[in-house]
Amino acid sequence: MIKKYLLFIGTIVLLSTNISCKDSKTKKESQETEVVDLKEIPEVEETAVETKKDLTDFIPKNYISFDTIYGDLNKDGLEDCALIIKGTDKSKFITDESRGKLDRNRRGIIVLLNKKEGYELVVKNYDCFSSENEDGGVYFAPDLNVEITKGKLFVHYGHGRYGYWQYMFRLQDNDLALIGYDASSNTGPVVNIETSINFLTKKKITKENTNEEADSGEEVFEKKETKISLDKLLKLSEIKDFDELRFFDE
Repeated sequence: MIKKYLLFIGTIVLLSTNISCKDSKTKKESQETEVVDLKEIPEVEETAVETKKDLTDFIPKNYISFDTIYGDLNKDGLEDCALIIKGTDKSKFITDESRGKLDRNRRGIIVLLNKKEGYELVVKNYDCFSSENEDGGVYFAPDLNVEITKGKLFVHYGHGRYGYWQYMFRLQDNDLALIGYDASSNTGPVVNIETSINFLTKKKITKENTNEEADSGEEVFEKKETKISLDKLLKLSEIKDFDELRFFDE
């Protein structure tokens, strides 16, 4: 009787040990699986975009605000902003014989998107524009005007009786891409040549006046359309000097 009792007790202990070992092994495998799963989850890096409420906070040291242009660039109903800035280097001041003391510090542009809680930087190019006091030779230097309209940023140069030229940019790839160029070469009120380039379609249209005796409105234009070779769109942040831009022997 005692032997049977001891055999029964031993069997229970053995079964309990096996069950305990299995539970421990299962728990350990479960823990190991969970650890592996956690290691396989990729870490997501959050890149915080800095916003500032005061526009002057974006103006770098040794620069001042020259002009402020408002308009909606991304068509969200909020007024975005383009700051025209100007350097303050004293060594860039010169004395002209006829015009007196002139500030020849270059100008630049900072483009900001309105995010309600503040402004977010899109483009900065501190020295892409020449001074407003450049020497125009026998005529005044071209007059720079920047405008935001219909979701585009326009950089316009007016040159009085000699005509004008302008560049059109739109938001693209965290920058402003040059998508259009228009120019008019004039002799007083008479248009000699009109040029239009669409960098998206890679098409250039030239209209040249063939009436040499024309007064204003009497021009007779000969239209020429050509395709241009272009690998990629030029970005506003990449332009070192607008005065040096040349488009296909224009």
